[in-house]
Amino acid sequence: MLIWAVVFSVGVYFVGVPTSDPLIAFGWLWLATIAWRNHEPWRTHLRFLRDWLPICLLLVIYNVSRGYADRLFEPHVTELIGFDRWLFGGVVPTEWLQEHLWQPGVVQWWEVAVSLVYFSHFLAMPTIAVVLWMRSRLQWARFMRRWFLLCVFGLITYFLYPAAPPWWAAQPEHGALIDAQRISTHGWDAIGLHGAGNTLNALQVEASNPVAAMPSLHTAFAFMSVVFFLPMVRRYWWPLLLAYPLSMTFTLVYTAEHWVIDVLVGWAYVGLVFLVVGLGERWWDARRRTLG
Repeated sequence: MLIWAVVFSVGVYFVGVPTSDPLIAFGWLWLATIAWRNHEPWRTHLRFLRDWLPICLLLVIYNVSRGYADRLFEPHVTELIGFDRWLFGGVVPTEWLQEHLWQPGVVQWWEVAVSLVYFSHFLAMPTIAVVLWMRSRLQWARFMRRWFLLCVFGLITYFLYPAAPPWWAAQPEHGALIDAQRISTHGWDAIGLHGAGNTLNALQVEASNPVAAMPSLHTAFAFMSVVFFLPMVRRYWWPLLLAYPLSMTFTLVYTAEHWVIDVLVGWAYVGLVFLVVGLGERWWDARRRTLG
């Protein structure tokens, strides 16, 4: 594991964070499972490919399809600004946060934390899924059903309701509707990971759909990764676990990646997914008992 950690750290420093392709991210995680269970025979390690390759291919299809979601309709933005202003008494939260916390040309200590929280989106869910796969295939299957359906719901919404984020609305070519800067990767410079920040910046420009703000799957993934485990832990741990999706929410709004309404819709989608999948699982269990 130490060797894996060193190689991964070197790769992040020189190449950048593995966020562009699910196959690359899961490749790193597969190597981590091999390092963690290096005493196991190769047939055990090959089960990872059997279980994960179809899921990785589905996630690749999701990423590619997401890039075409803005081809059907014009992006929505004015109503998102209006909702945030209505909710916060005439103030756009992104503008207010950057006015009070952000200084051009200066990297504050909290911007390092913000960049780390933002980056965690790309590895948190896959890491949780891989750990569950190693510990309990039943829980892994429950987790993956919810994760995949959440991606499907998000993708459908991107096609039907393309929504532009705050940084898009702040650009002059789009009317400069608000005053904000996209600063989600600024914190990397303070800790010397310039390559990581440059890679993520390039992906934000080239590989992402600029009008896929609604819902915020960044927040939805963070919320789901916590909600899934709430029934399994004592309630006094809940505030600590919920601090993660809340910190992700602050990060996304502060860095002009999402509106507050995007976050709220993302939370609602998590609730809907758990409801739908939970009903489906109970129906399937009842059917199996009847047939059995």
